[in-house]
Amino acid sequence: MSQPDNESTFFERERDRLAREITSSFEELLTSTNGLNRKLEEVLGMTKEYDTIAALWNNFYELMRQPDAGDVSVEERSHGLSGTGGNIITMK
Repeated sequence: MSQPDNESTFFERERDRLAREITSSFEELLTSTNGLNRKLEEVLGMTKEYDTIAALWNNFYELMRQPDAGDVSVEERSHGLSGTGGNIITMK
């Protein structure tokens, strides 16, 4: 009733099949995770660019806004960048 060594049992064949299936699934998961990682790095890189643009628009907003009550007067505010006309200081 004993089986020869070269024949594998049902359990061994099923174990090997499941091990191959698990290995294949892990490889697919690894590939998907790498793709997700690349996309996240792209998004993070883009947000850094938006921070620069947002800072530029904030500077523009600060230069253009009208003084509120109790706010620093136009003359006391920074005068802007050279070449924009905002750096011209008038004498009273």
